[in-house]
Amino acid sequence: MTSRRTVLKSLAGVFIAAGGTLGATTRQAAPAQTAATATGVLRKAVLISMLPKERSYVDRFAIARAAGFEAVEMQTIERLDEVAEIAEAAGAAGIRIHSVMNADHWRFPLSSGDPAVVDRSVAGMETSLRNAARWGADAVLLVPAVVDPATSYRDAWSRSQQVIRERLLPLAGQLKVVIAVEEVWNKFLLSPIEFSRYVDEFDSPWVRAYFDVGNVVFYGYPQDWIRTLGARIAKVHLKDFQLDRTSGRFAWKNLGDGDIEWPAVRAALSEVGYNGYVTTEVAPGDSAYLTDVAARIDRLLPPRG
Repeated sequence: MTSRRTVLKSLAGVFIAAGGTLGATTRQAAPAQTAATATGVLRKAVLISMLPKERSYVDRFAIARAAGFEAVEMQTIERLDEVAEIAEAAGAAGIRIHSVMNADHWRFPLSSGDPAVVDRSVAGMETSLRNAARWGADAVLLVPAVVDPATSYRDAWSRSQQVIRERLLPLAGQLKVVIAVEEVWNKFLLSPIEFSRYVDEFDSPWVRAYFDVGNVVFYGYPQDWIRTLGARIAKVHLKDFQLDRTSGRFAWKNLGDGDIEWPAVRAALSEVGYNGYVTTEVAPGDSAYLTDVAARIDRLLPPRG
């Protein structure tokens, strides 16, 4: 484990602590959305996988902070010594870990008909929720189900809801960490109306939506999804997407280099009162690249009065 002295020496004189307050949902206190402010500033965050993986956590957090990011989204960590190292490095850097991306929900989906697979998935989410609580994060991203030849859409819906409700919500409530379900290419939650209904059926402040701006471009418009989901949105992922509708070919792009109408996205986020974290999920890179990514957020999603 990195010593406290090593952490402080590596970061000395570079950072200041990032602050923040929590707002409220339409039902109960909302641990995963910051309160609206007059300036409408969004909080910039970076996915841990975008930072140089060959560097220590101390260095990675230093790079992120220097590039202009206020927070990091971590991934599930099982080793307790590594969990402690991450907490120490983030604290010294003055950078917040605001969310955790759960691992293994693709390989071991909650919607599986195999109890052993579901048990593995639940165990991974329990680890993720405890990671979040240890790091001061207020949400864990969860892909709730996968529709495949062995799992119908109806079964994916009912099975995943049952497991979340019975086996994950009690721990989420105890730890005060939101389970933020994401729409992704899993053949599930294919419209904002369905996504809203899926979240609402839990009737719990501990299940909300993690909205990915780029994931819906194939079959919708992110600004429409944002307006429909509204206050259900706990967190937002940012990436861009380019689709050739003639050939059907597509490519993930850096922010501003694809087809997303960013002014419309910014307007929609403002309309629904979202002032939480927006986390970049694009290719990794060096310090200069990450500084440019942070600047793109400021340009594409500027503060609104």
